[in-house]
Amino acid sequence: MASTSGSAAAVEERGNSERKRKRGATGESEGSEAQPSKWRTRRVHEIYSSKLLDAIRLVRSGSPSSSAAAPPRSRAVREAADRALAVSARGRTRWSRAILASHRRRIQAARRARLREATSPPSRHPSSSSGKGPKAPALARKAKVLGRLVPGCRKLPFPALLAEASDYIAALEMQVRAMTALAEVLSTVSGSGSASSSGGSSSPA
Repeated sequence: MASTSGSAAAVEERGNSERKRKRGATGESEGSEAQPSKWRTRRVHEIYSSKLLDAIRLVRSGSPSSSAAAPPRSRAVREAADRALAVSARGRTRWSRAILASHRRRIQAARRARLREATSPPSRHPSSSSGKGPKAPALARKAKVLGRLVPGCRKLPFPALLAEASDYIAALEMQVRAMTALAEVLSTVSGSGSASSSGGSSSPA
């Protein structure tokens, strides 16, 4: 009698543990499916907008450029926006680390170029012609193109490349929303400022 009750209790305990395990697994899967993308949250949007404003202020506070140097200024704004995006990602993805590392390498290359120009005239390197190899499969070609579009992901395996690309696309969408909102605010402020100045100048003395 005691052995029967003991076996029944063991079976019941095993069933309870299995139900708890299944419930935990389903809860984790539901939580992961219901969890929104981090780039769509209001908090991340505000953080990126703040970093974007700081980056643009740094670009505008630089040395004044002439009209011939307008493209570098626009490129600097674009690079500042990308750096702010990478900083907002906190280096948790490969593409954000690649953007930050590329910025550091670009600064170091510019310094070396200035030193090289000061010491010796620039040398021209002959262009090396590479022969075309056999064509890769269509999926491999598309993955190669995608790896070139996502920073720092040229040599990733395909599953990791897809994960990085999806996160990068979501980050770019958030960047577009933030820059659009910032442009609207700036246009509103400039429009109200011009209207007030024109109204003040047209008022009778």
